[in-house]
Amino acid sequence: MLLENVALTPEAMRHFRLSRSPFVDDVVCREDVFNSPDSRYVRNALMQAAVHQGFVAVIGESGSGKTTLREDLEERIRDEELPVKVVKPYVLAMEPTETRGTMMKSGNIAEAIARTLAPGLRLPSNPETCLHQVHELMRDSCRAGRSHLLLIEEAHRMPAATLKHLKGWMELKDGLRRLLGVCLIGQPELADLLSEHNVEVREIVQRCEKVTLGPLGDQLEAYVRHKLHRVGASPEQVLAPDAYDAVRARLTYVPRDGKARDAQSICYPLAVNNLLARAMVAAARNGWPLVDRAAVLGC
Repeated sequence: MLLENVALTPEAMRHFRLSRSPFVDDVVCREDVFNSPDSRYVRNALMQAAVHQGFVAVIGESGSGKTTLREDLEERIRDEELPVKVVKPYVLAMEPTETRGTMMKSGNIAEAIARTLAPGLRLPSNPETCLHQVHELMRDSCRAGRSHLLLIEEAHRMPAATLKHLKGWMELKDGLRRLLGVCLIGQPELADLLSEHNVEVREIVQRCEKVTLGPLGDQLEAYVRHKLHRVGASPEQVLAPDAYDAVRARLTYVPRDGKARDAQSICYPLAVNNLLARAMVAAARNGWPLVDRAAVLGC
């Protein structure tokens, strides 16, 4: 169930007395990030992984806010000048098999660590020598007071073999202190990959804390209030009281051949943004004073 992105028209902006859109370029500082119980928990889990070398997987649907929380973590590290080095391997068109795209391998992780800690350093081609050199880099960085966080987005596309290799990376220590925390960020397929029933990766699964970003649910009103407040507006000048339940209903669907009990909510921030923008444009075009239930369900 997808909703095409629709930009607020100048007509809609005037109609609802908005100085700018609450849905475009809407997160430019940490104060713009909406805090729900889910997101606060994820924020804390990310920081624990960064500072105390933990292992966490953040799982959520597209548009649930995973990338925003990752950016919030990096912004906090910069703002608070925390001694944390964030390591981000880049693999263009990453896929779990070579036939579908480019696989992320353990060597890509080694290169990313070296690039972060010692830019310009060329690693030896021998795998054992390479690992030893990277271990020394992290050990020296740790002794200088820094922590390290390996952060992998689109982790649901990681090959199982590389996921298994993470155990080796996490076992690198300086004495008793672990040298590398790990954060995997991915869509719901990541939960399947990290399932306890997946025998290929069971050793790594036992070490991973999995946290899921769910739909907004009863946090929808607070989310909308936050978005509008950030552009100097209030919900009362845009939405009628019956609009919220209509948004929840519009963003709930039953899978094909499913029953009512199989209903699933996609009331995630991106879907809410797209739906409200469409409803606001329709309301302005029809001269309706507020976005109400009929406007939402008609989109």
